[in-house]
Amino acid sequence: MSGPVEKARACWGDKLPDWVEGLAAACAESSQNKVAARLGVSAAMISNVIAARYPGDLARLEDLYRGAYEAKVVDCPAMGQMPLDVCHDWRGKAKKLQPANALNVAMFRACNRCALNKGPIGGDGDASSET
Repeated sequence: MSGPVEKARACWGDKLPDWVEGLAAACAESSQNKVAARLGVSAAMISNVIAARYPGDLARLEDLYRGAYEAKVVDCPAMGQMPLDVCHDWRGKAKKLQPANALNVAMFRACNRCALNKGPIGGDGDASSET
């Protein structure tokens, strides 16, 4: 195995998701550390996903990747269109009301009513509003 894409193909085989292959390609283009920093996760997490050994929430990382690298957007009832990774961050913050400013309160209300926020963060919400 010479690079992250080849490693992902070897480890995942026929079940390699397109976004994992894209993640590996992003690592090959820059570095695993830079990709991890852009997504706000650890380099070890990226390594484990590429190697098909990550036991955690792959849907969360997929949201982060698709928002940051594929420019996937969702229609937010409070803010209009926003990248999927930003939406994911707001969904995480909406678990608890933080009334520090009006935006936090508005997003708390909007996220808790949103169909994308049903179930676990980054999980099984219907993302049909993606464009």
